[in-house]
Amino acid sequence: MYDIAHTSFEARNRAINQSETAQSEGVVSRQPVSGEGYYIYGIIPNGQKQEFGPMGIGERGDFVHTVHYQDLAAIVSFSPIIKYPVTRANSMAHIKVLEMAMQNYTVLPVRFCTIAENKECIVEKVLQARYQEFVDLLAEMDGKMELGVRARWIDLSAIFSEVVEENKAIKAIKEALLHEKNEQKKYAGKIKIGQLVQNALEEKKKREANELLESLKPLSLDCKENRIYGDMNLVSAAFLITREQESAFDLKMQELEKTYAGRKQLKYIGPVVPYNFVEVVVNW
Repeated sequence: MYDIAHTSFEARNRAINQSETAQSEGVVSRQPVSGEGYYIYGIIPNGQKQEFGPMGIGERGDFVHTVHYQDLAAIVSFSPIIKYPVTRANSMAHIKVLEMAMQNYTVLPVRFCTIAENKECIVEKVLQARYQEFVDLLAEMDGKMELGVRARWIDLSAIFSEVVEENKAIKAIKEALLHEKNEQKKYAGKIKIGQLVQNALEEKKKREANELLESLKPLSLDCKENRIYGDMNLVSAAFLITREQESAFDLKMQELEKTYAGRKQLKYIGPVVPYNFVEVVVNW
């Protein structure tokens, strides 16, 4: 998931809603040409025809619109039937459509690069065949959103110094090496220190990450931790919250930013569609 600066749900709803202005003049009238299908972005509870503007994936200006079955709709655009590479441009195109729909609807995101050969496939194999599943999921996710939190240490050198100070075994080996004359023993000692520091660093990372996560979990319905890479990164997590919980979560994040100022850098992302908690996978 790419970064989207955090704004309140209310502020986002004050933005101009393109989906309400497109539309009388941009109604999709053409049919897919040879080699084209329907790229599916998500599922929404909507029984009325709607467009979201010329923002389809692939930078062709395809209008994003809906395909319906009863009171459900798939958000789609015409697209070549190809395998889209996971580039920033393609991922952001997919995300922006869902973020637009999120302004007015509960959204079930469909897996990136899901393309139907025709409208009938969408109606019969997706919306009709899985109707009750989607109705239940939409009810479960109604009024909920995802917030992302990332954290990293700012000064890794200072963290390494802390690790050494906190670990008696490391300090003892370092002291002994100052007086060691044997080069082989010096080398072995340095290797040992490196191993101990790395292990201690991982333990410290787990403790501080857990401290941050545990302070936020009570303000959410669920939390998913994503894999992190590199020594400086501590947390990459997604929180599922209700709209009513957003203000309290905001305040807690502000408090944590003050608490960790100069030591940890926090990045706050969302609200976004709950990608980490629900994903519609379609197998044709």
